[in-house]
Amino acid sequence: MANWKRFFVDAFWTWDQTLGGQRRPTRIQKWVARRPVRAGLCATVPVTLLCLTLSREKEPDDLLFAVSAGLSMGVIFGLTAFAERLRQRRLKRLGIGDGS
Repeated sequence: MANWKRFFVDAFWTWDQTLGGQRRPTRIQKWVARRPVRAGLCATVPVTLLCLTLSREKEPDDLLFAVSAGLSMGVIFGLTAFAERLRQRRLKRLGIGDGS
């Protein structure tokens, strides 16, 4: 079983390298990796406000939809930022990134 896991991990990193995943991170990527919660909030607030703006006044379910849509976008962006943090940690370990 461990060989299968290693195979998929190696395949993922090969695919990542092919797509340019071993380039040095940009300023925005560094900011996002340092502050994943703020990155999530930067996605949550506009999506929630947009959904609230487009909602009908007499529908109470629209408020629930707006909040849940905003929170789900925030979670997705936050997890993506955390994955970027892990990528930069790996680049530092490989000696490619500067670790800042």
